[in-house]
Amino acid sequence: MKLVVGLGNPGLKYTGTRHNFGFMVIDELVRRYAANLTAGSFSALSGTIRLGCDKVIVLQPQTYMNSSGRSVAPAASYYRIEPEDILVVYDELALPLGQIRIRAKGSAGGHNGMKSIISSLGTEEFPRLRLGIDRPEDASRIVDYVLANFTKKEIATVEQVVSAAADAVETWVTQGTVQAMSKYNGSVIDNG
Repeated sequence: MKLVVGLGNPGLKYTGTRHNFGFMVIDELVRRYAANLTAGSFSALSGTIRLGCDKVIVLQPQTYMNSSGRSVAPAASYYRIEPEDILVVYDELALPLGQIRIRAKGSAGGHNGMKSIISSLGTEEFPRLRLGIDRPEDASRIVDYVLANFTKKEIATVEQVVSAAADAVETWVTQGTVQAMSKYNGSVIDNG
């Protein structure tokens, strides 16, 4: 069994924002597999999909980004899922829009949602799929930037990224982290 977590903030106010990129990927997986997300345990919306022989729990924490670990750790514990079988999907300022990057483990890199998950799980040893959102020119405006909607010009790229990221999740589940990294890291979706 695997756990795929998309990070974001709950509520209509945050729908379509850069910080909800992870939620968008979960929504795409749910759409592809005709699944449903329901509110229930773990302060999250969750559902189940099947990829090949694998049962996959998909999760959208409803704790707000900075407390995502309060949702992820209890879900992992309940389903007895080891950290290496948890994939966290989230927005990344350090990558350009259109680029995705899978890593087997690592630090939070300043991302508060990841800080919360690392703290709650007690380890950095879990895979993550980072979705580039660029960095604003004015570093003092990062909070406003990540909580803003993607621009009309960016929407086509965002849709491509969501589709490619869902493909990457499928590869991670069925073939593993190394294969997913080999296939998707370094690929940039055309912004033009």
